[in-house]
Amino acid sequence: MPVSKKKTAKNNSILAKELYNYFGFDTFKGDQEAIIESILNKKDTFVIMPTGGGKSLCYQLPALMSEGVAIIVSPLIALMKNQVDLIRSYNNVDQVAHFLNSSLTRAQQKQVKADLVSGITKMLYVAPETLTKKDNIDFFKDIQISFFAVDEAHCISEWGHDFRPEYRKLRGIIDEINPNIPIIALTATATPKVQDDIVKNLTLNNPNIFISSFNRTNLYYEIQPKGKKEQTLRNLVKFINTMKNKSGIIYTLNRKTTEELADTLKANGIKAVAYHAGFESADRAKRQDMFLMEEVDVIVATIAFGMGIDKPDVRFVIHYNIPKSIENYYQETGRAGRDGLEGKCILYYAHTDVQKMEHLMRDKPLSEREMGAQLITETVSYVESGVCRRKLLLHYFGEEYTQENCGQCDNCLHPKEKIEVKDSVKIVLDTIQQLDERFSINYIVDVILGKKNPQIATFRHNKLACYGSGLIMEMDDNFWQSLIRQMMLEGMIRKDIEEYGIIKINPKGEKFLKKPYSIKVVLNHVFNEDGNEEEIETGNANGVFDEQLFAMLKETRKEVAKEKNLPPFVVFLENSLEDMALNYPTTMEELERIQGVSKAKALKFGRKFITLIAQYVADHQIEKPDDFIMKSVVNKSGMKVFIIQNIDKKIPLDTIAKNKGLSINEILNEIETIVASGTKLNLDYIIDQEIDENDQDDIYDYFSNFKDDNLDAVFEEFKDSGMSEEHIQLMRIKFLSEHGN
Repeated sequence: MPVSKKKTAKNNSILAKELYNYFGFDTFKGDQEAIIESILNKKDTFVIMPTGGGKSLCYQLPALMSEGVAIIVSPLIALMKNQVDLIRSYNNVDQVAHFLNSSLTRAQQKQVKADLVSGITKMLYVAPETLTKKDNIDFFKDIQISFFAVDEAHCISEWGHDFRPEYRKLRGIIDEINPNIPIIALTATATPKVQDDIVKNLTLNNPNIFISSFNRTNLYYEIQPKGKKEQTLRNLVKFINTMKNKSGIIYTLNRKTTEELADTLKANGIKAVAYHAGFESADRAKRQDMFLMEEVDVIVATIAFGMGIDKPDVRFVIHYNIPKSIENYYQETGRAGRDGLEGKCILYYAHTDVQKMEHLMRDKPLSEREMGAQLITETVSYVESGVCRRKLLLHYFGEEYTQENCGQCDNCLHPKEKIEVKDSVKIVLDTIQQLDERFSINYIVDVILGKKNPQIATFRHNKLACYGSGLIMEMDDNFWQSLIRQMMLEGMIRKDIEEYGIIKINPKGEKFLKKPYSIKVVLNHVFNEDGNEEEIETGNANGVFDEQLFAMLKETRKEVAKEKNLPPFVVFLENSLEDMALNYPTTMEELERIQGVSKAKALKFGRKFITLIAQYVADHQIEKPDDFIMKSVVNKSGMKVFIIQNIDKKIPLDTIAKNKGLSINEILNEIETIVASGTKLNLDYIIDQEIDENDQDDIYDYFSNFKDDNLDAVFEEFKDSGMSEEHIQLMRIKFLSEHGN
């Protein structure tokens, strides 16, 4: 039952005065004042307030104003410390707030309890596990408690994005301590189902419920296709460079990626640090402080970071992987722009990330896997939708957004064309009706498309008139799934959360069935398996090298080779010329970024090539694909270093290949790429075992006068001598190493 918003002038005056005295604020935000009154009146209270709305103040101020101590249940030790430090910063008595958990020594725990008994402490932060200990329960029975605050209350619900079983024991523990003490439960993210779970599990007594709007008007939402790793990193670095000296968070799925991304950012002049649970607690605290104190601009983290972190000026939140639920996404993006100013939220999407998450759930109990799969499906639907992202998010949390265009998401800034779906909507509603409103989205789509599966056959739904009724539209699963979700957004149908997501028809849908009318919707974005919505552009507009320039580069290579008295392939391999004809390098620095071109090689052979390309670009008025330079990070355990180290140790070629799971041909191609890029390798220990000394001399002499890149011609010349293609390639690598570097 929502609380009345009417308050006396006296109460207004008292609370406003206390707010200023304790925190230095002149006014309350949103429902803060009404929430505080509710707690002071000893009423059970349930608060749903988005990140940045000021949830913490809702229990901090009444705790300071009340007799006794408020016990605040919090899920993370780091969160407790942060909150306690913040409260102490507003007060001249440090003992006003404490936390009690496993990180404290026995002596420290004894001191905390002494302060509680004395009455000086007004707020005590505890983990659920701490609250369950028998000696703590007995201790809490003997002190005066003003109220219990259950923070991050969504952890109670199995349907929540961060379910913690120990949270479900809280009601029993509170009853054991004192069943008459009021409770305030708070969360930033809760769907209607989760809200219901929280109220029931905590058995809140006729609670005052406050639900703030989930709409963060200052946040911009965008989904980007996650193509090849190099291109994604390039886009990431370019974006962060546009946000120069602004704070940002990048979320990833695993620890290894956090460190790799942080290293890449640092290599490109961005002050960044990695953060994950694998670091020692002191190291994590140090990294968190570096971000809070603005010693670094960007923190790359797993979801272990951010809960309760009070940094108002985070300007961007990037998801390098798709989050496991919309609740996670909403809470994590909510860490941007908490001061009401700019906040950009970018998510990189690829199907492969979804598959990784499904793989990670394989060992979990069946019920948890099914629930996790539903949450992932909802997130994928959000990502692939062409509808206003703000509308989708608010609908997910049970809030209606009526504005046609929010102007703050990619779908609203670049709207897709709408198509007429009156007939398709009728097919969906007829099917739901004929299925007696007892099935979920996937089953409805299977019936509409006339799919054959055991469940449909068992229920004899293949005999219904609606079976296969959608085939006439010649649209795929993606279309029908998208249509059903947009019909939910429009209020024509609803998902019954109490009955495992079955779809039911609303009055608006029934009205349509009686008198159908024109309806237009946007189609989903379609991403391919690599995560690309469309082909990533690299180089020229078509991603194909410039054949006219390529031919000119080949002629220049002949000239340089003649001057140096070398075969052309020693100067540059053909794949290097193709890359030049794709990216138009016109400086030495740009040439060094071309495949197979080292700094030494660029200096030795490159001048004529960049002069030619610069002239060609000017003559043909070519707009170069990208002038941005991204520096990559050397991977110490990477293929190149592994091969060089093994060749230096004179490890047999087949052993090197086997250890990397490669064929002899593949390992030779890797070695040739390394040598062509400017690294000298001594393969004599392999060649001397494989090839007769005289044959070596003959092949070497042949390469000295060779005018082509085609190894087949060399093989034809020497096959009668028992030379294999691998032998010929080994000799070419030797020649390249000695003459090209």
